[in-house]
Amino acid sequence: MKIGLISDTHSHLDTKVFSYFKDCDEIWHAGDIGDSAIINELEKFKPLRAVFGNIDDKAMQARFPEDLWFTCEGLTIWMTHIGGAPPNYNPRIKKLLKEKTPDVFICGHSHILRVIKDPAYNMLYINPGAAGNHGFHSMKTIVRFEINNKIISKLEVIELGKRGMIK
Repeated sequence: MKIGLISDTHSHLDTKVFSYFKDCDEIWHAGDIGDSAIINELEKFKPLRAVFGNIDDKAMQARFPEDLWFTCEGLTIWMTHIGGAPPNYNPRIKKLLKEKTPDVFICGHSHILRVIKDPAYNMLYINPGAAGNHGFHSMKTIVRFEINNKIISKLEVIELGKRGMIK
């Protein structure tokens, strides 16, 4: 299964995403989608899994969950928008991790690209950074990887270019 992971589009979808994700089987969006046109374009392009973020309106919150748990190629995936980062997860995440630990924990929100094996929970932490123009990040990033029979491989960080100015 080839996955394209994106977060924090904030109503801006760089058209380069379509070429980078053309061979992906699914796109996963870790929240702060913004305008529903973004998600509609992604859904027309590939099967999509998404969670809402803190900037997403009530319609987006009704359409997508805050927490999405699912299995992909034998791995348990948990995707949410606000998570913190190892070892400093936010209190809600810490509490939930004590109850149930995924193989892969995906979040967005910080706009900080980070892929780390968290030994405390024996899970892979992935934050794809931010793909939109809003925020403090200087480079727009997305992540692409493959999962095959519980093995993650070919994980790539893709830089879309410098963040544009908000007009």
